[in-house]
Amino acid sequence: MSHTIQRHITVPVKVGRISIGGTAPVAVQSMTNTDTADVAATVQQVADLARAGSELVRITVNNEAAASAVPEIRAQLDARGVHVPLVGDFHFNGHRLLGEYPECAVALAKYRINPGNVGSGEKRDEQFAAMIETAKRFDKPVRIGVNWGSLDKGLVARMMDENARTPEPLDADSMMREIMVASALQSAQRAEEIGLGRDHIILSCKMSRVQDLIGVYRMLAQRCDYALHLGLTEAGMGSKGIVASTAALAVLLQEGIGDTIRISLTPEPGGDRTQEVRVAQEILQSMGLRAFMPQVIACPGCGRTTSTYFQKLAQDIQGYLREQMPVWREKHPGVEAMDVAVMGCVVNGPGESKHANIGISLPGTGERPAAPVFIDGEKAVTLKGDRIAEEFQTIVEEYVRTHYV
Repeated sequence: MSHTIQRHITVPVKVGRISIGGTAPVAVQSMTNTDTADVAATVQQVADLARAGSELVRITVNNEAAASAVPEIRAQLDARGVHVPLVGDFHFNGHRLLGEYPECAVALAKYRINPGNVGSGEKRDEQFAAMIETAKRFDKPVRIGVNWGSLDKGLVARMMDENARTPEPLDADSMMREIMVASALQSAQRAEEIGLGRDHIILSCKMSRVQDLIGVYRMLAQRCDYALHLGLTEAGMGSKGIVASTAALAVLLQEGIGDTIRISLTPEPGGDRTQEVRVAQEILQSMGLRAFMPQVIACPGCGRTTSTYFQKLAQDIQGYLREQMPVWREKHPGVEAMDVAVMGCVVNGPGESKHANIGISLPGTGERPAAPVFIDGEKAVTLKGDRIAEEFQTIVEEYVRTHYV
C-alpha cells in the first residue's frame, strides 16, 4: 500500500515470528483481560484476538498460578494452530516468577518489565538484573515499559530536586516527560550493560494525555534508536478512548515514530475485547501504512437518502468482509487492499462506485428503483427487486475468487 510517511528507523527486534522495528511494518498487539490461571478462558481470548488480527498478545503473569499456566496456554494454542507470540506482563514479582518457573520463561516470546515497580533501592537493581539475565538465558526480547502512573519514586525525587536547583526550571509537565524518558533510557542502558543486545530491547513510555504522549515519544525518537511501542494508557471507554488514542498515535505515526501499537480501550461489561485490534488496524489502514481488510466506502446519508437500506447494506457488507478475512487472508493474498463502495443516491454514488473495485449505487428518494453495480470502473449489472443485498454479496464473493489467487 503506497504512502509517503518516512519511518524513523530503529533497531529491529524479533519476537517469535514477528519482526518489530527496522523496516518491518508497524505491528498490532493487544492484551487479554482474563485471569491467566484460567487456561480455557485465556486460550479462547488469545485465539479470538489473534483471529481478529493481533500479531502479538500480552497476558498478565502476576502470581504462581498464572506462571504455571503459561506453558499449557502455549501448548493449547499451538494445538489449535494459533501461533501468535505471547508477551508476559510482569510487575513487582517478575524476577521471582521467571526464576521459579523456567517453563513459563521459555513459553513466552517476550517479557514486559516496568522499571517503576521492579523494586526499590538495591533490590531494584538486583531484581531488574535477574529479569534481564533470564531474557539473556532464553534469548527473549524485553519491552521496558515506563508508565507515568508507576514511576520509580527515587528517580522522580532526584530529578525534581535537580530541576528545582537550575536557573530556569522546567514546568511540571515538561519535567514529567523528562523523567519518563530518563527512566526508559537508563533502564535500557542498564540492560545492555548486563549483556542484553539492542536487538532485544523495545521501549515504551505510556501516558494518559494526548499531548504528553506525543511529546514524550518525540523526545524518545530523538534520543535513541530502540524499537518503540506506542499506546495511550488508560485511554477510556467507547468513542472517548478511540478518539484519544487515534489523536495521539496518528500524529506520531505520521512523523514516522512507532514500530508497534496497542489501543488500550476499557471494554463495556461483556464487551468484545477484539475491538482494540480493529481500531489499531483501522488507524494504520486509514493512514496508508498497512492494509488489513477490504474497505467499505459508504456515504453518510442526507435528505436524498431517507431510506436506511443502504446503511444496512453497508453494515452487512462490512460484517461479511470481517468474517471472511481469516479465510481470505490465507487463500486470497492481496484481498485486504480491495475497496467496496455502498452509496445511497445518484449524487456521488456512480462516481464513488467507479473508483472502487466493486461498487453499488442504491436509489435515493424519488430515484428509479434500480442499483447499478460497477466492477473496476465499468458498469457490470443493474440489480433490482428484493434480493439486491444477497446478489451484491455474491458478486463480491466472485470478484474475490477470481481476482485474488
